[in-house]
Amino acid sequence: MDADLLIALNTVEGIDRPTLCRLGLEDEWLAARGRGRLAGHYTRVRKDTFEKVGRQLRRVEQMAEIERGRARDAGARIVTRVDPGYPSALLDLPLPPPVLYCRGTLPPGPGLAIVGSRLADAYGLEAAESFAAYLATLGLVIVSGLALGIDSAAHRGALRPPAGRTIAVLGCGVDVEYPRGSASLAQRISQAGAVVSEFPIGTRPYPGHFPMRNRIIAALGVGTFVVRATARSGSLITARLAIDLGRDVYALPANIYDRRSIGPNTLIRDGALPAQHPREIVESLPLRIQDRLQTPAAAEVIDTEPPPEHLLYLYRALPRGEPATAEALAEATCRRVNETLGALLELELGGWVRRQPGPSFVRCG
Repeated sequence: MDADLLIALNTVEGIDRPTLCRLGLEDEWLAARGRGRLAGHYTRVRKDTFEKVGRQLRRVEQMAEIERGRARDAGARIVTRVDPGYPSALLDLPLPPPVLYCRGTLPPGPGLAIVGSRLADAYGLEAAESFAAYLATLGLVIVSGLALGIDSAAHRGALRPPAGRTIAVLGCGVDVEYPRGSASLAQRISQAGAVVSEFPIGTRPYPGHFPMRNRIIAALGVGTFVVRATARSGSLITARLAIDLGRDVYALPANIYDRRSIGPNTLIRDGALPAQHPREIVESLPLRIQDRLQTPAAAEVIDTEPPPEHLLYLYRALPRGEPATAEALAEATCRRVNETLGALLELELGGWVRRQPGPSFVRCG
């Protein structure tokens, strides 16, 4: 199979993505560039679709070279299904992507997917970040989708350890900033892992792209951890895809009266493994995976490292998993509000707390 053919196929217009992925598996048909006879197990693809693709594959080498150039201009490279660097875990998918666009370097080693709601609360954000930091310290590659909320918290947590590695899978081109304001985090991820997508350069983030994106997240992880999710969350799609691939699913137990807890609590009811500490995820992994990880003691440093002594009083006054205003913290610690705001700024700059709208403040893991 020629890599140029897969790159050119991936840029064909007017064909839905599942069909392109199906055609990307048909080596004999691709080798004939659309003129071969239809394979029996692809008879669901209409004949006019085959012919439409075949007409666009007349200039394969030129199409591939143009796309490679666009990828280079975006600071990315293209890895095809037939290249040595293509993640073998994606071959477990019924419809693996023909190509991946990659900013950064796909890290070796087992991955763990962490997903959840975009509208997460302080409890979910703290859990996602602290779990990701702990697991990344052990050597797991944290995989998520760069969305607001839980996904971004998981990436930030994975970047806290010096050797932490993470992969962000996008539902748009790797050159498109989505969500808005994510460029800085995406750049950090590409330096400690990779930002990847199956979509051609310049592809906009259409809603239908995200279920396709989610299958890659599920496949790259040896398991999927769902932190916060509503009943109709895309995170539950990722969890179902992980189950279909034979991967374990973990869920964070949460308040039954919060709609963002419906997803994880339902998963637990249906057989997902409840995870109250990242050690519980590690202990459930196959032994062949556990044997490749660092000792758990190494992660405790990330899990328990305190802020400076002169700020401990304020950090300890912040309730875990709940936001608090400067006024409430000043009253709780018997300090002036201005003094409390100055101390909160120090904690924020040091990465121990995060400012939220209001403004209020929450712990970072």
